[in-house]
Amino acid sequence: MSDEQNPDEVVDLPEEIAPGLRLAHNPQPEPAEGAHRRRRGQHDPMAALRQWTPRTRLGRMVRSGQILSIEQAFETGLPIREVEIVDALLPGLEDEVVNVNMIQRMTDSGRRVRFNVMAAVGNEDGYVGLAICKGKEVAGTIRKAIDTAKLSVIPVMRGNGSWESGGGAGTSIPFKVKGRAASTRVTLMPAPAGKGLVIGEKGRIVLRLAGITDIYSRTDGQTRTTINFAKATFNALKMLNKSKVSEEQKKRLYMTSGRIHS
Repeated sequence: MSDEQNPDEVVDLPEEIAPGLRLAHNPQPEPAEGAHRRRRGQHDPMAALRQWTPRTRLGRMVRSGQILSIEQAFETGLPIREVEIVDALLPGLEDEVVNVNMIQRMTDSGRRVRFNVMAAVGNEDGYVGLAICKGKEVAGTIRKAIDTAKLSVIPVMRGNGSWESGGGAGTSIPFKVKGRAASTRVTLMPAPAGKGLVIGEKGRIVLRLAGITDIYSRTDGQTRTTINFAKATFNALKMLNKSKVSEEQKKRLYMTSGRIHS
């Protein structure tokens, strides 16, 4: 069956719909060249949205036009259990494979090979997700890890917590925060605009997808374990959302949760 939408097919959609659904039913031509062109046979989230039949309460609310943004979805308190919900509310998420490990095990029937894949997704403007999955094939495991990362997407609290920072929208974090994964511990500290991401490569991937461009960091433990390093960075960002901050502090540190640019 073709993934392309039938132009003669009548699609029953509400007047106001989520941005991803609007793109799915009004597709734009793909560029002939460039890194963002979808490869032949690659998963197309827009095609999946055109064929989407919601199975959860939150999915039906998104499909019917009751929820038009990811912020509204979080406010409902309902869990996100369908990848199409994220694709509809946050279209165009960038994904990146953080790490791929091949695990070999000898059994009575022979050598058993499995793959361990960590993937991160983000819109580079206040939302990021991270997940790790296992499977028998690389391509299928990568797809599974990306979908699971979308289901774990969180808003990121940004701000200007450094004494050297000026006013305006934050490019760093509002205050020092710690994250841990197994024996790896990562401490993120506010940095002024222009400093860049002073952190290891795997942590830099997570922060870039989250929309943070300036950071200081300190690490402890087994930091060479790349999976735990990326996960500890992600957990540090989650801790920002759990911190209790007054309205006066939010205003003084220019704190913003989620998207800054429309």
